[in-house]
Amino acid sequence: MYGDRGNIICLKKRCEWRGISLRIEEIKNPDDASKSGCDLFMIGGGSDREQSIATERLTPLVKEIKAWVEDGVSALTICGGYQFLGDYYEMKNGEKLIGMGILPFYTKAGDDRLMTNLLVESEQFGNVVGFENHGGKTYHNFSTIGKVINGYGNNGDSGEEGLHYNNLIGTYLHGPILPKNPRIADYLIEKACERKTGRKLDPLEDAMEIEANQAVWERFRHSKRTKYKNEA
Repeated sequence: MYGDRGNIICLKKRCEWRGISLRIEEIKNPDDASKSGCDLFMIGGGSDREQSIATERLTPLVKEIKAWVEDGVSALTICGGYQFLGDYYEMKNGEKLIGMGILPFYTKAGDDRLMTNLLVESEQFGNVVGFENHGGKTYHNFSTIGKVINGYGNNGDSGEEGLHYNNLIGTYLHGPILPKNPRIADYLIEKACERKTGRKLDPLEDAMEIEANQAVWERFRHSKRTKYKNEA
């Protein structure tokens, strides 16, 4: 959703520019997963119904995914993909959609959709920019990407956005996130390379990416947060 496939394109190009070979595999069912595991994985977002279907189909891979995360495999999980790493998503009617239980946290449906340009101040990644559109509010005790400057982030109350555990990043940032935040893209690539070969990354010329990041930051840092009635 919201151009998140662009994250894959970004990772591919930033690897190519450095002469790093990257093989991309699309996993829709457990049998699609490589028997040798992976070095980096991404789970995108979707509607509640779609995420429930995806979670059900990926349930046989829960042990493998949890092992990847604990072993330091790089990972980017976005919106619904982030939510369903947790134990459950509680709907407004009290029904709980069971998640994959990779990490102990939960999400509850709010009364309003949290939809706006999201700006995050991060000690590790600098100024992070993107777009959020989610009806769920996520609660956890893990480290986060950073402090919300504009927008809602995890739940609109904590002032924090995302989740950062080992080399896994969970986030509500769409956009896609990586092209406008190259430090996050390179973090995922470098951690994958370090784990596999011990290789450090050569820097790239990121003037255009940095300019795009700064333009978004300056445009929306004084914006008002917006809520929309959540009908889902």
